[in-house]
Amino acid sequence: MTEMKDRIRQIMEAQHMSQQTFANFIGINAASLSSIFNNRTKPTLNTVEAIKSKIPNLNTDWLMFGHGSMFVDDISDADGQAADAGKAHAGASALADGLMPDLFADDVETGMQHSSQRHGAAAIKPEIRYVDRPQRQITEIRVYFDDLTYESFVPKK
Repeated sequence: MTEMKDRIRQIMEAQHMSQQTFANFIGINAASLSSIFNNRTKPTLNTVEAIKSKIPNLNTDWLMFGHGSMFVDDISDADGQAADAGKAHAGASALADGLMPDLFADDVETGMQHSSQRHGAAAIKPEIRYVDRPQRQITEIRVYFDDLTYESFVPKK
C-alpha cells in the first residue's frame, strides 16, 4: 500500500507541477513539502486541507488512507453501483495505465472537459500575490580578476 506522501506526489505529478509550484499552489512552504517527500515529517491535517481546498473533487479518503479512487467522480454510491459506470471505468483504466487527469486543461482532441467544468464548479485558478517592497539601492560593485585582485566601485550619491 502506498504512503500518503506518495499519493501527494501523484497529485502533484498529475498536475504537471514541480514541488515548488505545487507548494505555492496549495499555499504551503516548499520546505515543508520537501520534508514530507524526504520522510523527515508526516503530512499534517493542514496539508490535507490545503490540497482539498484547491482540488475540491479530490477524494479525501484516498488521499489520507488510500481507499477508493483519487477523485470523488470515480467513487461508487452507497448501493455499490458506480455513479456513472462510463466515467468510473474510464477513470479506473486511466489510473491503471499510470495516467492522471489534468484538472487545468480541456482535452482538445476528445472534447472532454475536466470534472469541475462538468459539474459547473468554479475552475481552479492559482492565486498570484504581488508584494510591495521598497526599491533597493546599489551600494557597491566588485569586479574580481583572475590575478586574485579586485576593484570596488561605489556609486556617487
